[in-house]
Amino acid sequence: MTITICVAGATGWVGQPLCAAIANAGDMQLVGAVARTHAGRSLSEVVHDPRLDLKVSGSVAQALESPTDVLVDYAGAAAVKENVLTAIRQGVHVVIGSSGLTEADFAEIEQAALAHRVGVIAAGNFSITAVLLARFACEAARYLKHWEIIDYASDAKIDAPSGTARELAYRLAEVAQPQLTHAIGETIGPKESRGVTLNGSQVHSIRLPSFVISVEAIFGAADERLTIRHDAGSGAAPYIQGTLLAIRQAGRHVGLIRGLDRVLG
Repeated sequence: MTITICVAGATGWVGQPLCAAIANAGDMQLVGAVARTHAGRSLSEVVHDPRLDLKVSGSVAQALESPTDVLVDYAGAAAVKENVLTAIRQGVHVVIGSSGLTEADFAEIEQAALAHRVGVIAAGNFSITAVLLARFACEAARYLKHWEIIDYASDAKIDAPSGTARELAYRLAEVAQPQLTHAIGETIGPKESRGVTLNGSQVHSIRLPSFVISVEAIFGAADERLTIRHDAGSGAAPYIQGTLLAIRQAGRHVGLIRGLDRVLG
């Protein structure tokens, strides 16, 4: 059975190689592409791939006028929530590759997915090393009671923390809450210097040139420390296979799944 797919952010950094990978997959067909800056043009012309001969839409609602099984959203933080809810309301399964969603957003998406009986998979980061970071960090949190998260990204990334860091904080909270020697409110000096509290974890976001995405989970104990770190390079290849896996799994579930490792088997 062929899975029909729409990609929001089709001309972006991950979107372009993802569309090419879909074209290479024997069980998938790209039927929709969304990119506001290229709306109305042929996708094959924009990305220089003759196999992708379809018209670029300016919105997800427009693109989903063609029958679609799965929407993949890599459109960016500003549009992701509305894109996802638009797809869910039309009975389309969703894979979320964009960052910027809050816990309240995820709760709303979960309710909508259950109401419309569709599956939504959100990983924050679809690379295998990011998936393993979350898995190993959750294992460490069973034995070590103090941890914080450092989130690195390019100075061009406007949202903070990254989706990778947000998902890591969410997953750690499922295991335990970190212990603090001094409550954040007891900090002498600006409280903001201790970062933001997400799901109980302190998260510190750094935005500098030369970074793509890096995330550290740092665990501390008496006279010892454990650091688990994921670093992304400048290419989008690490995200493609994980996204294809999520596409194949999305229609097999109902409701929201957070964490690619939860559908790895």
